Amino acid sequence: MFLNDLSLILNELIEGLNPLEFSPPVTHVYNPLVYARQPYEQYLKKYAAPTGKIILLGMNPGPWGMAQTGIPFGEIHAAKQWLKIEAPVGSPEIIHPKRPILGFSCRRSEISGKRLWGWAREKFGTPEIFFSRFLVLNYCPLIFFEESGRNRTPNTICAKERLPLLSVCDHALRQTIQVLTPSHVLGIGNFAFQQAEKALRGMDVKIGRITHPSPANPKANRGWSALIDMELRQNNIQI
Repeated sequence: MFLNDLSLILNELIEGLNPLEFSPPVTHVYNPLVYARQPYEQYLKKYAAPTGKIILLGMNPGPWGMAQTGIPFGEIHAAKQWLKIEAPVGSPEIIHPKRPILGFSCRRSEISGKRLWGWAREKFGTPEIFFSRFLVLNYCPLIFFEESGRNRTPNTICAKERLPLLSVCDHALRQTIQVLTPSHVLGIGNFAFQQAEKALRGMDVKIGRITHPSPANPKANRGWSALIDMELRQNNIQI
């Protein structure tokens, strides 16, 4: 039943995002929930459950992760070899020539996803054990590109376009948390943490923060796995 509820939330989220328009420097916007919905729903069917899990909440897709596979932090090798997910992926209506969507045939590796799923595999061994306690989701499903192909994050979108975007995503996050009833929502990075704090205010869930594994984050490049172990303990989560 909860999978039907999540599917309805996804439909409403897509409908809420469809009318939004973004101006330069954003030139292309992809929504993996549309063209890569099949692997994402496979991910939810295999690993989501309303059992008081800990939600690890990312910001939005990366160009070589969720943008390709539909799975949050969905680094290709981890998705296929560890999560055991592989499904057909379509393509956005308008494709940036420097950011093609190759689905599970993509040969690029997303470092953030490689670090996150590598930590999960190292600590828990199997996806079943990891997902018995955790679920990884993204706050915003859209990925934004500039003309150069540079990835532009939601927090850098101009305010008049960002506020409607955040309103739609806040609503979807609240609905998702109502369905999944996790014990914690941990924002991966400051933006996801701040949005979770705002969107989930008053709900019966603990909000925390962990460091983003991006290679653009110097702190993450000094041993992200050990850092996350420490930060989970600081959030009173024992692993």
